[in-house]
Amino acid sequence: MAKDGPNWDGLLKWSIANSDGTRPARNLSEEDKRWFMEAMQSQTVDVIQRMKEITLVMQTPEHVLEAQGVTAADIEDMLDELQEHVESIDMANDLHSIGGLVPLLGYLKNSHANVRAKAAEVVSTIVQNNPRSQQLVMEANGLEPLLSNFSSDPDVTVRTKALYAISSLIRHNKPGIAAFRLANGYAALRDALGTENTRFQRKALNLIQYLLHENQSDCNVVSELGFPRIMLHLATSEDAEVREASLRGLLELARDKTSGDNGGLGEDDEKLKQILEERIKGISLMSPDDLGSAREERQLVDSLWSTCYKEPSSLRETGLLALPGEDDPPPDVASQHFEPPLRGSARTGSSNSSVKKQDAPLLLGPSPPN
Repeated sequence: MAKDGPNWDGLLKWSIANSDGTRPARNLSEEDKRWFMEAMQSQTVDVIQRMKEITLVMQTPEHVLEAQGVTAADIEDMLDELQEHVESIDMANDLHSIGGLVPLLGYLKNSHANVRAKAAEVVSTIVQNNPRSQQLVMEANGLEPLLSNFSSDPDVTVRTKALYAISSLIRHNKPGIAAFRLANGYAALRDALGTENTRFQRKALNLIQYLLHENQSDCNVVSELGFPRIMLHLATSEDAEVREASLRGLLELARDKTSGDNGGLGEDDEKLKQILEERIKGISLMSPDDLGSAREERQLVDSLWSTCYKEPSSLRETGLLALPGEDDPPPDVASQHFEPPLRGSARTGSSNSSVKKQDAPLLLGPSPPN
């Protein structure tokens, strides 16, 4: 279904023939310029037109496409192309105007898991940091199929992609967060933490931490649903990113001032202390390389200990919280290779030496000699 690509072989041969480095640079003839521009313009894609064509395909019933020989792999390729187009915020917003948003959301219910997953990816791209498209997807009831796939799809990849789309849709979107709560989204997040898929767990934990950070009142909700115990278990995971994400969520609960001295952890406080002591012991046995990689985990462990027990952790006493050189500024590479503009212009203005201005390099051709 993809269109033929540019004639890269012809362009490459032409470029090599005109810039092989064995001849001095030359200006392009009018004929060469005309050929080059025509070659490039002939491959220019009218993005809106292509999106309209893709919309027409998405509006066609699945059984009709199958009867015409269109496969699920073809649909995936088409959605890949659409995703590239809607990376532009303007194009993302235009998708609704040309009638493509609703059929795209319909693909979230496609019979093929790969298509459902890819459709969620495209939705993620459309709504990410895009309040207008977030609103349009919410108005088109796009959260409902995403929540359905996230909570109950038999394919874990589909569930993970749907979760990522939900995260993009409700981030910095108060109506979206409210709808997520009303749809029992926290219960679906709890179920996600109970799976064995670490990638799925990480994305769920990241969304939980964001929601708790933005809405401290939700700490009571997640505590009642049993999240602290689950996150305490995941804080001992062999996957470093899962551990860190769990510790971030626990830190948000510990900082909750509405649930008493122990924050939102309650009766799990002693279990937390045991886990933190074990993590401190594990960190103390790490090699120098592993210590460097575990910088965020070290900081999270210390912050949790300080928040819960009103004293610094032993990581500080042993010098493992901040390793030598970690807080040093990065090396000043730029000054070794690039001259500050003001200093350079001042010196040029006061110097009597004549500097020949170099011509700009040709579009296609060898660089001018030094």
